[in-house]
Amino acid sequence: MRIFDLSLLVKGFAINKAKQLLSEIQKKSDEDFEAYILGRKKNILQYHEKHNPLYKSKVKGIDLNNWGDIPVMTKKDLQQPLSQLLSEGFNSKNVYIGKTSGSSGDPFIFAKDKFCHALTWAQIMNRFSWYNIDFNLSKQARFYGIPLDKKGYYKERIKDFFANRYRFSVFDLSDEAFEKVLEKFTTTPFDYINGYTSPIVQFAKFLKRENIILKDVCPTLSVCIATSEMLYKNDKDLLELQFGIPIVNEYGASELDLIAFENPDGEWQINSETLFVEILDNEDKPAPNGIEGRIVITSLYNKASPFIRYDIGDVGILSKQSTLRKPILEKLIGRTNDIAILPSGKKAAGLTFYYITKSIIEEDGNVKEFIIEQLELNHFKVSYVSETKLTTTQKENIAKAMVTYLEDGISITFEKFEKLNRSKSGKLKQFTSYVSTE
Repeated sequence: MRIFDLSLLVKGFAINKAKQLLSEIQKKSDEDFEAYILGRKKNILQYHEKHNPLYKSKVKGIDLNNWGDIPVMTKKDLQQPLSQLLSEGFNSKNVYIGKTSGSSGDPFIFAKDKFCHALTWAQIMNRFSWYNIDFNLSKQARFYGIPLDKKGYYKERIKDFFANRYRFSVFDLSDEAFEKVLEKFTTTPFDYINGYTSPIVQFAKFLKRENIILKDVCPTLSVCIATSEMLYKNDKDLLELQFGIPIVNEYGASELDLIAFENPDGEWQINSETLFVEILDNEDKPAPNGIEGRIVITSLYNKASPFIRYDIGDVGILSKQSTLRKPILEKLIGRTNDIAILPSGKKAAGLTFYYITKSIIEEDGNVKEFIIEQLELNHFKVSYVSETKLTTTQKENIAKAMVTYLEDGISITFEKFEKLNRSKSGKLKQFTSYVSTE
């Protein structure tokens, strides 16, 4: 039984239709593919200009026949109540709704129409198949966060069951926790690892200290796919050595799709089937291949919300060998998360704050941007931009969430700003620790 496919169908995601369309796109000749991209760009642009009130106001008076004149959008443009983001005919009942992690400091709620979301899964499953991974059959060792409230916890565990995966929490990266992880690998025939980069790297460092090669204790393992955070070469080398399997780099954004995936030739191949990816300079002009610029992406299928020329907040470089059909991301700049060291000595992945920040994400879009800094072992500071100050109750809830996910003895201060300082790349880093990790 293809239980993963069935779980998507039950939720209204037409995965079989999406797989068929993706296959048809991939079979197109180069000439037909170019016509396909031009057609999809025109189609999605005209759709939102006609059916999405928010986007209609953005492009009023603009010549839609000249792609270079189409305005570049940012998360700030989309940080609206959900009802104001949706195109005509869509509501909270007939779309997929998600929340961005806020890893860039700009959280918001987004929506995809259900077929667009099915295409996202079709794309992910296609790329994983490059490494003989079948979501319906292959067993996944998953290094992700998990909600600690009872309802959220069991909801994720049920989803994991249907997705044929076992989840290791990233909230505790102690040796004691990793000993239990290792024990699970010795008794479970995992086919692959997937998850956040930083906790996977910490697990590899633990294996190195213990002089253990993971493939030796779990012979069924075939590949590790790291996502959500930058994977630097020295860390990749460490993972390959300690896991004894190929390490694959994935780059995506929940509000969009799978953006780039390392192919078997070691190239970071961009998803050109369901996205149109541009690298732009500071004047919103295309940067030549080989020159760094802002990564700007158009979702070619999302009719529920207008992700058109959407500046994701990252900086990257396209390889000079890139083509329209096969763009290659030569380099991605940014997207990294530190490790938090706590008073007890416990370590927690920077993306732990994905779950904590849910406490300050509101559908009314009050909190626009935020960063969290660890100033001392027991002292964290939350700096934020919002229309109104966080209330005492909100601050207490955030503080309580930090203690729940981390540990007691933590003090938290809050400060509201008109704007937050950005890095040279123009991106906010959600979490920064000024405490030594050594």
